[in-house]
Amino acid sequence: MADRVRRLPALRRLQVPPRLRRLLPRSVRARATFAATAVVTLALGGSSAALLAVLHANLLRTAQDSAVEQAGKVVELAAREHLPSILPLHGGTSIWVVDGQGRPVAATPDLLAHPLAPPPVPPAAKEQPQPAQGAQPLMPVPRMQEHRSRVITMPVTGPDGYLVVHASTSLRDVDAAGDTTGTALAVGVPVLVLLVAAVTWRVTGRALRPVEAIRAEVAEITGHDLHRRVPVPHTGDEVARLAVTVNATLDRLEDAGLRQRRFIADASHELRSPIAVLRTQLEVALAHPDPELWPELLADALEDTVRLQDLAADLLLLARLDAADPVSVELLDLTALFAAALAARTADRIPVTSQLAEGAHVLGNRTWLTRLLTNLVDNAQRYATSRVEVQLAVQGPLVVLEVRDDGPGIPEGDRERVFERFTRLDDARSRELGGAGLGLAIARDLAGHHGGTLAAEPARTGARLVARLPRAGVEQN
Repeated sequence: MADRVRRLPALRRLQVPPRLRRLLPRSVRARATFAATAVVTLALGGSSAALLAVLHANLLRTAQDSAVEQAGKVVELAAREHLPSILPLHGGTSIWVVDGQGRPVAATPDLLAHPLAPPPVPPAAKEQPQPAQGAQPLMPVPRMQEHRSRVITMPVTGPDGYLVVHASTSLRDVDAAGDTTGTALAVGVPVLVLLVAAVTWRVTGRALRPVEAIRAEVAEITGHDLHRRVPVPHTGDEVARLAVTVNATLDRLEDAGLRQRRFIADASHELRSPIAVLRTQLEVALAHPDPELWPELLADALEDTVRLQDLAADLLLLARLDAADPVSVELLDLTALFAAALAARTADRIPVTSQLAEGAHVLGNRTWLTRLLTNLVDNAQRYATSRVEVQLAVQGPLVVLEVRDDGPGIPEGDRERVFERFTRLDDARSRELGGAGLGLAIARDLAGHHGGTLAAEPARTGARLVARLPRAGVEQN
């Protein structure tokens, strides 16, 4: 069995020899034409053979029925009375009658000048004559004729004694019909196959022409030409939908490229400021080696270093979120998780009040969900005047987290812009408080990675940020 399994790849390779594989059409247009032509050829070939067979069988059966009918009439006549020497000719069927010794008794006029040599009478028929009750299988006439014939033989006993009736019918019409039909099919089938091949080649070429235009356009698009789009045909078919999908993909690529360039520029700007300040502090310390100034300089340098470290951590987290790296998830009780996270915030500028409902269970990553709450509370601490509130509630299939503050709030036109990276509505105050404009962007990405949403919603005073996460064990509508 193992040897057989090892031989399977070799057998598969032998199914299509390399030389034959090179002869196979490579383009979609050629393959479609070849396949359509092959199918039509096989279908028409089989249909033509079946048609000829059915036509020949029907014509042969018709000729046999005609001979049986005419022979039956003569048998009925011979059974009632003496037969005349000349029998009437009906339907082109030649009839001759012989006695038990093979001597001619009667015949149709067409056989008087050229009598047929009758087939031998079976001995059993001579010994036991029987009345005409049926027909024997058709037998060829034993003489040279221009056209093929079939003979039917019927025995009968009547006033003339035991007789054998032979009826011969010509197969000229059968052969002529078969030849005519065969000739017509021999000419018509190749013409039809060629027509199908030509039509398939042309139709496939017209159908694939937009695909080639799409391919050519995509081949010319580079990283600096993402604004270009492929032509969309007005056919509304699969090719048109392909073009629309390609353009949508190019839209996403262009947007991703713009975001990446903007992100790199903003990150460079954010990194440059603390690095420049840190360098200045170090240069001052070197220029003025006064030990009394070192504690202040070191404190400022440490603060800028922490800021750089936090910014680097945020950038690393954003890169991980953008890459959609898999993280471990577990069933979490957000009530207990958020209570512990809020209890650990002992150095906040403004105390945080919380109202956490029970039963807030979600499937998620403990570190990321803690970071979601931390970023929202940090943002509220940055702008609040005297109050920061955290509320966790269960609303049907959702777990809703709200963080409110009594600060200046978020203008309606900026409720989406605040979630863009490196966006600060109050730039001077944010820099003073250490904000880089990444907290809310990270928070929204974290909510999205858990299948939820984060939005800035209207509030009477201050800002109101609402995160909605799917509740564990509850089907979403």
